[in-house]
Amino acid sequence: MDTKAKEINISEYTMKKMALMSIPIFIELFLQLLVGNVDQIMISRYSQNAVGAIGNGNQIMSILIIFLNVMGSGTTIVLARFLGANNKEKIAETCTTSIFMLTILGFVASFLLVVFHLPIFRLMNVPEEIIKDASNYMSIIGICTVVQAVYIGFGAILRSYAMNSEITVISFVMNILNVIGNGILIYGLFGLPSLGIVGVAISTNISKCIGLFIIVMVFRKKLGIRLSVKYLKPLPKDTIGKILSVAIPSGAEGISYNLSQIVVLGVVNTIGGVLGAYVINTKVYVGMAANVAYIYSVAIAGAMQVVIGYLVGANRKDLVAKKVWAVQLVATVVSVGISIILYFQSDLFFGLFTKDERVLSLAHQVLLVEIFLEIGRSINIVMVKALIATGDVKFPVVCGIVCQWVVAALFSYIFGILLNLGLTGVWIALAMDECVRGFIYVIRFKMEKWKTMKTN
Repeated sequence: MDTKAKEINISEYTMKKMALMSIPIFIELFLQLLVGNVDQIMISRYSQNAVGAIGNGNQIMSILIIFLNVMGSGTTIVLARFLGANNKEKIAETCTTSIFMLTILGFVASFLLVVFHLPIFRLMNVPEEIIKDASNYMSIIGICTVVQAVYIGFGAILRSYAMNSEITVISFVMNILNVIGNGILIYGLFGLPSLGIVGVAISTNISKCIGLFIIVMVFRKKLGIRLSVKYLKPLPKDTIGKILSVAIPSGAEGISYNLSQIVVLGVVNTIGGVLGAYVINTKVYVGMAANVAYIYSVAIAGAMQVVIGYLVGANRKDLVAKKVWAVQLVATVVSVGISIILYFQSDLFFGLFTKDERVLSLAHQVLLVEIFLEIGRSINIVMVKALIATGDVKFPVVCGIVCQWVVAALFSYIFGILLNLGLTGVWIALAMDECVRGFIYVIRFKMEKWKTMKTN
């Protein structure tokens, strides 16, 4: 294999280097966030019911997308280890295997989303006034899940080489195309019919297809890694095992989280059925604000995870803890700081999407709880990525699943419905979940059992 990428020098990856690595990751994640949220932002001018429809649709889709993303994360971690060890043959094999696996999983995900979304909406108590829009949206958006799966695979490979700037540019192009497509198809510009929520779905799919084409071209030009069927004959069970050993436990935790969030959304839908659809819309809008608050934590933790992969591959676990604690401090300060700003400027922020005073008032109450939620979430994001990258995979998965159901889902019902605290009660339960898990993960990391975990 002839690769144009430079070999990895462990000594280069200081805290400053990780901070610089996190910037393009942050921009990329922010742009990815816009791909999903720009649909809700733009459709809010067209129909408030459509906002709730897209919010419910994206909650279902996220269950499958989260697993695809952790498969990509597994690829990034395994590749980072081989890069740290400078094992070029294994690098090519891992890239080929990852793209093959994600393609198969993408087809399965597309099928599940298109065929089974409606009965799931029924189980979620989605109000009748929005279920038709939600079904139309999901029927179309689900088709291109396979495209997104393959895109995630190539993005994971580029990320393992710290080529985050290239991914950022591609995400920017996708967002611009999506916004233009939304404007044309939602409102029927240039003589085209006004398609509303159907136009949102079509525009999103087109932007994803173009993004995949671009990222494949970048992969071929920048890395020169040759994907070959020969690496699949026979199937490289060892490489598949390494990827799955990271991805499956992480995927189980991620899927469990999103399933618990569907139960939580079912609680919110039930509350909305009594008080009005504005409660559901508020949940969607506050969720968008929360994404803004914690997205940098995900970015810098992602940069840290790649560096830990290099350190593990080079047998330098002694350098891991110092980097993790430095990243943790930055992530918490940024996430909590942004959530405080959003709380004090909530009317200004949410006023961009709605003039409904009920939404503005309720969102302000919920954002106060969000401040405390972000303390726990920033810790979870960093600690889980650190534990998984060092090989301590099972513990955060088991802990996450237990807390998501026993704390988040159960207490959302207790606080939100039984104690009649509504959406604010739901957010209190979510904050409890994040803070409890965060405390447990910190204790686990300080025990340093990850130092004895076998990763190669």
